[in-house]
Amino acid sequence: MRIEGIIWLREVVEKLWSKHHVETEQVEEVLCGRPKFRFVQKGNRKGEDVYLALGQTMSGRYVSVLFVYKLTKEALIMSARDMARKERRQYERK
Repeated sequence: MRIEGIIWLREVVEKLWSKHHVETEQVEEVLCGRPKFRFVQKGNRKGEDVYLALGQTMSGRYVSVLFVYKLTKEALIMSARDMARKERRQYERK
């Protein structure tokens, strides 16, 4: 999967910080690094499905990013948070 851009919604950016203490830069580091992608569910629009990216920030934080992969190869960010234990084990099995 190739992500060529990131789409941010103001409400999502605010939620990422207030609820999960994740900054937009950390999400970008995960998506621009070497994340492990996992299909989550079919999207509301044909060809635009929901995925989870598991990756690390430059500072070493393990982050899960939920996004819609758009037809334009952009990621519409829905949420991001610290990885759960199970996700971290899955990520480390690369």
